Amino acid sequence: MIPQEIIRKKREKKILTNQEIETFVKGLTDNSFSDSHIAAMSMAIYLNGMNVEETVSLTKSMTNSGNILNWKGVVEDSFICDKHSTGGVGDKVSLLLAPIIAACGGYVPMISGRGLGHTGGTLDKFDSIPGYNTQPDIETFQKVVKKVGCAIIGQTSNLAPADKKLYAIRDIVGTVESIPLITSSILSKKIASGINYLVLDIKVGNGSFNKTKEIANNLAELLVNVAKNSNMKCTAILTDMNQVLGFNAGHSLEIIECINFFNGIKKNKRLEIITHKLAAELLCMNRKDLTMDFALKKILNVIDSGKASEKFEQMVAALGGPKNILSNYKNILPNTKYTEDIFSDISGYIESISTRELGMILIELGGGRKNISDKIDYSVGYSNVVNVGDKIDTKTPLLTIHAKNKEDIKSIKKRIKDSFIISDNTINPLKDVYGKVN
Repeated sequence: MIPQEIIRKKREKKILTNQEIETFVKGLTDNSFSDSHIAAMSMAIYLNGMNVEETVSLTKSMTNSGNILNWKGVVEDSFICDKHSTGGVGDKVSLLLAPIIAACGGYVPMISGRGLGHTGGTLDKFDSIPGYNTQPDIETFQKVVKKVGCAIIGQTSNLAPADKKLYAIRDIVGTVESIPLITSSILSKKIASGINYLVLDIKVGNGSFNKTKEIANNLAELLVNVAKNSNMKCTAILTDMNQVLGFNAGHSLEIIECINFFNGIKKNKRLEIITHKLAAELLCMNRKDLTMDFALKKILNVIDSGKASEKFEQMVAALGGPKNILSNYKNILPNTKYTEDIFSDISGYIESISTRELGMILIELGGGRKNISDKIDYSVGYSNVVNVGDKIDTKTPLLTIHAKNKEDIKSIKKRIKDSFIISDNTINPLKDVYGKVN
C-alpha cells in the first residue's frame, strides 16, 4: 500500500483500517514515508480527525514501534507512575513532581518531550544543565530510576521511535493541536515506559493548545479512554494556562525557579497548588485507602524536610549533571548578559494576559525552535511575571526580560506590553483547577 493512497483516504474523511494505520507507523521508522508524506498525513489527520478506534490503533502501533520497558526484577514496588502535561508557558511541574513522588516512595520513569510550538519542553529545560544526559541508554535509565526513584529523559531510539519522528514534524507543520495525534503521542511513550499509573495535566486557556474547557475536556476524555484500553490507570486534571505558570519562563530560569521552590526561598502559589494536586492524585491512585488530605500532608512533609530536593539533586547527578546544583546553580546554569524590567504605561489591575504571544516572543528571543535543526539559547526568558488580578503601577514591572543583546529587548518591548490588558477595576485571580476526568 503506497503512502499516497492512505493519505488520500484520510484526506477524504474516511476511517483508516488497522492495517493502514500500521503501514503509516511502519513508514515512520523504515522511511517508506518521506517527511513530505508524514507532513501531509499529519495535516489530513489534523483537519479530519480520527475516531476512538483509529486513535487506539495509532497509539498501539506507535507503542509497538519499539521496545516496551519491563520493570519486574528492577524495582520491588508496583507504584511505577508518571505525569504528563499538554504544555504551556512556564510549565515546570514535572521538574517538581517527579522528585516529590520519588521521595514519597514511588518510581517515576518519566519520558518527556521537547518544546512544541509556543510551549516549552521539559527536556529542553534539563538540557540547560551542563552534563545532564537526556538520552541515556535503557540500562542507565532503569538503574537511575531504581537508585533514585525518578529519572526524566527523552525518547531513546528504541522507545516509541515512530512518535519521535512524527513529534518533530508536527512541531513545524502546524499540526500540534490535533487531538488524536496528541493522544497517541502522549500515551505511546507512557505505555512503552511500562508505568502502571498516569496523571494528565490538561491545560486550558490562551497559552494552551486547548483554548476552551470543552476542547480540553474532549481531549481528557479521549486520553483516559485510550489509556484504559491499554490497561493503565489514568486520571486527567484540567488546569489553567491563561497566564505563565510560576514566576519564570525560559529553560534555565525555570530550573532556577524549581531550585528556589525546593530550597524554600520563593514559591509561586499557583505552581505549588497544581503540583501538589497532581502529585496527590498519583498517590491516591496507588492507594485507594489514602485520602487527598493525607496525600497532601505527605507531599508537604517530603518538601519541607528536604527529601524531595535531595531526590532532584541525586537525579541530576546520576544522569551526568553536577552534584551540587542546589547550592551552586548560579555558577552552573547559563545566564544572559542583558536584563531589563518592562513596565506598564498605566496603573490598574491585570485583566488578561496573551500567554501564547509571550511564548512566541520567547521563541524569537532564541528560547524555542522554528525548524527541527534550530539550536536553543537556554539562558533567555522572563522572570517575575505578574499574574491576572495583580495590582500594578508604572513602577511595577510586568516582567523582567533576559536576552542575549540589547537590540533583542528593544525590538519586543511593545509586544510584551501589549500582551497585558490592564483594567481600572479590581480583577479576581483565575481558577487553578477547572475539573477532573477519570
